[in-house]
Amino acid sequence: MSKFEWRKELKDLYLPKKPTKIDVPSMKYFTIEGRGNPNNEQFNEYVEALYSLSYGIRMLPKKGITPEGYFEYTVFPLEGVWDLDEVGRTLDYLSKDHFVYKLMIRQPDFVTEDLFHNVLESVKQKKSNRQLDNVKFETLIDGLCVQTMHIGSYDDEPATFALMEQYCDQNNLKRIEKTHKEIYISDPRRTSPEKLKTVLRFKVAEL
Repeated sequence: MSKFEWRKELKDLYLPKKPTKIDVPSMKYFTIEGRGNPNNEQFNEYVEALYSLSYGIRMLPKKGITPEGYFEYTVFPLEGVWDLDEVGRTLDYLSKDHFVYKLMIRQPDFVTEDLFHNVLESVKQKKSNRQLDNVKFETLIDGLCVQTMHIGSYDDEPATFALMEQYCDQNNLKRIEKTHKEIYISDPRRTSPEKLKTVLRFKVAEL
């Protein structure tokens, strides 16, 4: 059986070419919540914790453990839901120090609460990351959304959000939350800012 590749199998969710309406179903995630500037070291610890657990699930068969329903797959991309704290919302400029966020990595359907806790204990024996205990296993649903691919620096996202708002106006849709989701298709450690690919998504309602 060939390996499940999200880039090939789920292009509608992860590789939109233009602003599009999409109904996103419920999915399983490893999640962790944080606040403050994402350029700080704590943010890196959050990301490392999520990836350590995600690859821990992915590599289980190499340890002689094959969970029921397991299949070969590529680990899903990092995602983040972004908001501002109360102070940040009152400022007339964007301050990264006032970000509030939830980072997450989607998990295959075969992952269970018990499997999560087993892998968590296994990873903690090998990794000294203090954030591992803050990771949760959750089922989340985005529901009706508008999304598109942003290419370029994260700081240039407002122009892409403007295109998404324009799409809403033209298709009888209304944005219903100030928060938005970002799905990081590119690895910023290996990609120049002008070539970064990031899916931007926000929740909408039909008028």
